[in-house]
Amino acid sequence: MKKYDIIIIGAGASGVFLAYELTKIKNNAAVLMIDKGESLEKRVCPIKTGKVHSCVKCSPCHIMNGYGGAGTLSDGKYNITTNFGGDLHKYVGTDEAIALMEYVDEVLCSMGGADAKLYSTGSSDLKTRALRNNLHLLDAKVRHLGTDRNIQILGKIFDYTRERVDMMFRTGVSDVTQNDDGTFTVITESGEEFTCGDLVLATGRSGSKWIAETCRKFGIDQKSNRVDIGVRVELPAEVFKHITDEVYESKIVYKTDKYNDMVRTFCMNPYGEVVAENTNGIVTVNGHSYADPALRTENTNFALLVSNTFTEPFKNSNEYGESIARLSNMLGGGVLLQRFGDLVKGRRSSERRMEKCFTRPTLKATPGDLSLVIPKRQLDDIIEMIYALDKIAPGTANEDTLLYGVEVKFYNSKVEVDGNLETKVKGLYALGDGSGVTHSLSQASASGVHVARILAEKYK
Repeated sequence: MKKYDIIIIGAGASGVFLAYELTKIKNNAAVLMIDKGESLEKRVCPIKTGKVHSCVKCSPCHIMNGYGGAGTLSDGKYNITTNFGGDLHKYVGTDEAIALMEYVDEVLCSMGGADAKLYSTGSSDLKTRALRNNLHLLDAKVRHLGTDRNIQILGKIFDYTRERVDMMFRTGVSDVTQNDDGTFTVITESGEEFTCGDLVLATGRSGSKWIAETCRKFGIDQKSNRVDIGVRVELPAEVFKHITDEVYESKIVYKTDKYNDMVRTFCMNPYGEVVAENTNGIVTVNGHSYADPALRTENTNFALLVSNTFTEPFKNSNEYGESIARLSNMLGGGVLLQRFGDLVKGRRSSERRMEKCFTRPTLKATPGDLSLVIPKRQLDDIIEMIYALDKIAPGTANEDTLLYGVEVKFYNSKVEVDGNLETKVKGLYALGDGSGVTHSLSQASASGVHVARILAEKYK
């Protein structure tokens, strides 16, 4: 049984920056990082190789798991803000949260991201245009690295930390126990055992069920009542060019007239492509774009998400989202695709109708009818939002605007932690998106830095 001072379960954004900061700050801690996914160079989706045209449900999914986490192959957008992307500021303070995110940005720039433009919505005319049409643009600074440059930067961070931090990939953790002396034992699926004084849970969203089971085992409270359900919109890049050229990532929120529900844009990808991803065996949709102009497409894509917050006694918000995604998989064998014009006319999109479509899809998906999958209330919200966006980006509500379904954002149950992101079990930390505290690359990375500084002080 090998002994470590610190074991990090999960090599996503929070785990990567935790390892980076522990490497940078002088300390004597022996550190191990474990992840069930592949190392960076082996994270290749079969769809990208051209060998298959739809998701074959790799286990684990290379898009969602492995070094760098789900953010590695997902556009590389780092939003510096506390207006969205998580609640880190509620634990460490707003000024400290912003300072941590700006530090993450400095690290990314030092590793090759300095050429990526830093956009801001602070003095944008778009905010005024949006307000005039009952749309609300959230303030943020965003640095877009692109999937290709993001991979290169993560490779440099890996090289920087690998001599300092032991790393194990393709290694699932089956159990975690606490010993009589307060240390922890981590047991892998292959039966290996490791002990440590401090244990960091940084499994990301794909580890939500494992995190929940671990918290129940240790008697740690969790709160879960939200899931976001929607579609990914794809349209000619020219439609949103005046917006994406100005702010790149526009987080626009709209309150619908019909239900007073909140709908928002999410993860905007100018000249990008739509991709499928596998979360716990369920195929959903996402998007990304590249820094290299040669890899750009003619389309822009973004998500439209309806926030669903449930009250007592219902506590299974993620299961609700999963059931809708499963229905989509059942009808379409994976991702469903529908023209906006077909949706509002109450007819399914067929192969014949898609052949006449002027907008060329970047993801091969099954033409179908999203109204058979997405509940009426959420679908009405999405349609209303598309017409609202059409007022500031004419062409959004064109017949040939494409809608991919479903896109579901699962929010991990929020783990009860203190200002150090430590649970009530001394030495057991929960951070990143796996803790429910953060929902973005920037905040997840910042949480890793925050805990690393605390642990480095302990082991100096």
